Amino acid sequence: MLAIFGHLFDPVTLLAMLAGIGLVALFQNGVGAMGRAFAALRPLLRADPARDRDAARAAMLQIDQVAQLRGLSCTDRVKTANIFLTDAARKLANCDRSEAFELWATQLLADRAQRHAAVHRVWLSIADAAPALGMAGTVIGLIGMFAAMDDPAALGPAMALALLTTFYGVVIANMIAAPIAARLADLSERELAWQREAADRMLAIARRENAPLRRAAMREVA
Repeated sequence: MLAIFGHLFDPVTLLAMLAGIGLVALFQNGVGAMGRAFAALRPLLRADPARDRDAARAAMLQIDQVAQLRGLSCTDRVKTANIFLTDAARKLANCDRSEAFELWATQLLADRAQRHAAVHRVWLSIADAAPALGMAGTVIGLIGMFAAMDDPAALGPAMALALLTTFYGVVIANMIAAPIAARLADLSERELAWQREAADRMLAIARRENAPLRRAAMREVA
């Protein structure tokens, strides 16, 4: 068994496959998207959108209470570990009109969705390129076999190249790139969902606090 697995590992062939796949993905997506795609691997296993959603809902209750008791200008005093919520609370406190906050939140979430989609496309392009390059390696190996029919010693390496490139292409596409792309797409959808929920809640708070009746009531109390 170990001998079989030993034959499956050819560093030169594997490196050539990885280099070819990387170049294809680079040409299709650009340097920036490639860098973000590999940077996204760090939170891939640690990300927990459900936990972040629950923490955001708890923070929104605090922000709502602060807005009712002290006004929008004090909402940035609510402390949270999430960068999005911290920025949103600061923007809410500094916006004099609810439309300004709505525009900011819409643009921010749209830009974030676009970045997530770009990262997703990188891993999909890797999943698409791997089998194609594996097939190209198979064709090259077959050409080497037919060219060396009169030399039996050369048939083995050529056949190994033909089979290994296909094997590497299938493994890279279906066991690495495609699962990563699916996981990132799921995380992106769930993350953007709770962030849109939080932004909508903050927008509702801003509209409530900026309503004419609310301002009139505050002046009467003052």
